Amino acid sequence: MTRSIITAVLAAAALWAPAVHAADYPTKAVRMVIAFTPGGPSDILSRLVGGKLGERMGQPFVFDNRPGAGGNIAGEIVATSPADGYTLMIANNAVLAANASLYKKMTFDPAKSLQPVVWVASQPNILVVHPSVPAKSVKELVDYLKSRPGQLNYASSGSGAAAHLAAELFKSMTKTDMVHIPFKGAGPALAEMLAGRTQVMFATALSVQPYLQANRLRPLAVTTLKRMDSMPNLPTVAESGAPGFEASTWHGLVAVTGTPRAVTSRLNTEVNAVLKDPQVVKFLESQGAIIEGGTPEKFAAHIKAEIPKWAKVIKDSGARAD
Repeated sequence: MTRSIITAVLAAAALWAPAVHAADYPTKAVRMVIAFTPGGPSDILSRLVGGKLGERMGQPFVFDNRPGAGGNIAGEIVATSPADGYTLMIANNAVLAANASLYKKMTFDPAKSLQPVVWVASQPNILVVHPSVPAKSVKELVDYLKSRPGQLNYASSGSGAAAHLAAELFKSMTKTDMVHIPFKGAGPALAEMLAGRTQVMFATALSVQPYLQANRLRPLAVTTLKRMDSMPNLPTVAESGAPGFEASTWHGLVAVTGTPRAVTSRLNTEVNAVLKDPQVVKFLESQGAIIEGGTPEKFAAHIKAEIPKWAKVIKDSGARAD
């Protein structure tokens, strides 16, 4: 066999190998990297969706919490992984849209390194206060903050997370001042809220609902432009003195750029099926989440629209990574 024929055969084999691999995918456990600590929305969604994917696809999804740097640590792990579909992440708007503007230096470019697979869900944030804060409305909170500039702390699930940017947008629009205390996830942030060491938080509905039901935190308003169906009596921040205020949290499945199309298509199909599972629908809707789903293109377009939006919020508010 001549060298040219051998070269042609090897080249054809190289092209064929990914297709064969993709058709059989998955043949082993899939690693789901989680950008924040257990108990927060990223963790809850990853385990919920990943668990169902494991059942449907016949291979276990192994969960790996790698919190820190507003999700950048987990993002880098996925961005530098082999492009084979065995390292995935349900990333949020911090990793995919905000961090590039918030952090002066990043080791990867989310827009180039992470490939959108499917938009999973969106959810409102709820402005909550510790019971020690006497405010029972947004107006009362604004008045309270203005009488104590810089004296109250607000918790977030990390620099660049929606909880951080929502609070900075709120400060900017209401001309108030609070001190940012970032954590490595919603779980530890809420623990500090419950202890009263932080007093204010824009927490996702998914993570804060148990504490609202137990009356351990007081909800003042929701951050979407429309009220939540599950809490219709809770006003929006926009209708409570900050017209136009909107700051929701969203999550979607991503893989490293270059992952075979057949693999991402299979994942997209399976996640869309999971999002129609009656148990999943019931749970997410009960927690105030909005199920999204759809094509990779739909998710990519959403990310593209969110990047300049949060870049402007970061610039106008002066927010930075602590």
